Amino acid sequence: MSQDILTITEAASFQIKDMMKEHEEENAYLRVNVNGGGCSGLSYGMGFAHEVNENDTLFEQHGIKILVDSESAPILKDVKIDYKQSMLGGGFTIDNPNAIAACGCGSSFRTASNAGAPEEC
Repeated sequence: MSQDILTITEAASFQIKDMMKEHEEENAYLRVNVNGGGCSGLSYGMGFAHEVNENDTLFEQHGIKILVDSESAPILKDVKIDYKQSMLGGGFTIDNPNAIAACGCGSSFRTASNAGAPEEC
């Protein structure tokens, strides 16, 4: 296991574990990555994976095994993933200190060193 790239809060880990159980993915890894796209150029991805790729960093938090690929790692450094509950429901929030701009809908961003591939909103 390697050094942690990002942080998953306890609230987010409870939600992720519930989703793993609901989808019968208890033995899966959580893959967190960054893709090109969105109005600001980059967007986040989170999903379950069953294989560790050659360029992945693997670390564990709150009993969840997390994978981050080498291209996403510098962009996700020091990111905090949380889960917030409100009257309108709940959702994951991503706090990225590397982001210098984000779109109005909050689903895409860019960093000083990576503008990504901006698209129309």
